[in-house]
Amino acid sequence: MPADFEKRRLAVGTDDFEKLRRNGCYYVDKTGMIAGLLHGAAEVSLFTRPRRFGKSLNISMLQCFFEIGRDPSLFDGLEIAKETALCEQYMGKYPVISLTLKDVEGRDFPSAYRQLATRISIEASRFDFLRGSSRLSREERELYVSLLKRDMSPETICSSLLDLSRLLEKHYGRKTILLIDEYDVPLQKAFSGGYYDEMVQLVRGMFSQVLKTNPSLAFAVLTGCLRISKESIFTGMNNLCVLTITDRRFKEYFGFTDEDVRRMLDYYGLSDAYGQIKEWYDGYCFGDAEVYCPWDVVNYTELLRTDPNAQPENFWANSSGNDVVSEFVRKLDVSVTARELEQLTAGETVMKEIRQELTYREMYGSAENIWSLLYMTGYLTKRGEAEERKMPLAIPNLEIRSIFTTQILDLFKEQVSQDGAMLREFCGALKAGDAGRAQELLGQYLRKTVSVRDTFVRRSLKENFYHGILLGILSFKGNWYVTSNSETGDGYGDILIETEDDLGIVIEVKYAHDGNLEKGAGQALLQIKERRYDERLYGDGIRKVLHYGIACCRKECRIETEMCAGGRQIT
Repeated sequence: MPADFEKRRLAVGTDDFEKLRRNGCYYVDKTGMIAGLLHGAAEVSLFTRPRRFGKSLNISMLQCFFEIGRDPSLFDGLEIAKETALCEQYMGKYPVISLTLKDVEGRDFPSAYRQLATRISIEASRFDFLRGSSRLSREERELYVSLLKRDMSPETICSSLLDLSRLLEKHYGRKTILLIDEYDVPLQKAFSGGYYDEMVQLVRGMFSQVLKTNPSLAFAVLTGCLRISKESIFTGMNNLCVLTITDRRFKEYFGFTDEDVRRMLDYYGLSDAYGQIKEWYDGYCFGDAEVYCPWDVVNYTELLRTDPNAQPENFWANSSGNDVVSEFVRKLDVSVTARELEQLTAGETVMKEIRQELTYREMYGSAENIWSLLYMTGYLTKRGEAEERKMPLAIPNLEIRSIFTTQILDLFKEQVSQDGAMLREFCGALKAGDAGRAQELLGQYLRKTVSVRDTFVRRSLKENFYHGILLGILSFKGNWYVTSNSETGDGYGDILIETEDDLGIVIEVKYAHDGNLEKGAGQALLQIKERRYDERLYGDGIRKVLHYGIACCRKECRIETEMCAGGRQIT
């Protein structure tokens, strides 16, 4: 049923807490995190979560709660408002430095350096009243002005946050809270750009000064995707509490719980979509909590409000690159790794030792480290109980599974051109109507790539995988006109081909979920005839058309064919 558009707006992509609350948007309450931080004893807390799990919104929420001069009504009706004593003691009582490093990137160190200086300058400019503060000495006011310059020296950058926290404490008479969002992005970009050592030195200097033995610091909260080795940038910091996705503390404050999702869908009258949303976007395990990706849930819910028949999409996958999966798939030269990937795409688990503290240099150094990287960045999740130092890993949901299969197909297509002779023979067998030889050659190709087994996903998605393999093979024939999922007859044919000498080929792919390949191939042929998938080819003036029914199951296939002329079968 259509959703009620008088409901609160869904703020897709908004990570500004104040804007979200002032505009009356739907908000999944995560303010309980505030009480958790205040009851904890950590001076510096580092939260690591995959991208798009609400890190930036939570940082904004913390700033709005603690910062002097903020509107307390933003928290009316929220969970933290029930903690009246905490609110009276802490709400609006602190100067807050809030710095995001998500845009600190560049092709080289000088450009990234300028961006970091710019972010610091922009944040410092929020406190322009320090220029004329009577509580600061002339030298201190001059020090503040130096923080506004975007050509600041490395020494100024390293001491900038420490200096700003001290100036704010002296002006307000209250210690400063420091919030740093996406702390690891500059290191990630530096590793990719080849200036890692320079950036590590700069970030280490800045963090060491402001976070280590800083008497002006009330507490600090950092967020990021990865837990970077302490020896890399957190050297000597004994006041750091790292809260990763394995930690049970704060488990429910990043991502949506099952209750959060049910409540949202019920609010918008979309409860019927719960099953699809769970299948596509659930499956993450933070601590011992079941968690959905909030970016996916919000995007799909908004889509359903305008189109109740909309199908799930890969929102999270499309929000950034998926290089880690691509690099992992490229290392499948070891047969055991390929078998493990087959287990994952089948919805099973693999046992792996996870190293949560790595340097960027180590991450791609071995296949074993990439397992850890896949886990920490949200491509794999914990499923079951750990055994000694090893953890059972699984693909969390259908969205992430589609990323893996897409990368497998992309790698397969890259490798196809290396087998020119075999490809020519396969295409020749198709053109000659030699189903037996085509079946033999396709079987050889299936045995070379990761199979998609008969669990975890709907049959249509398995068929898409084998469909993609065939398209990769057929792309080798540059003088054939190949179309995929084209509207023809009474439906959409899987693959239509017009050869260089005006022979037509129609291919329908089926996944034999019960292992009966002969039956599946027969059903595919029958579907071609009943739905007249060859009609478009005849409309293009082609008189002879070959029908191919192809059934696949794991690494096995069955191909059956029949020739038609002018729409009639030739026996």
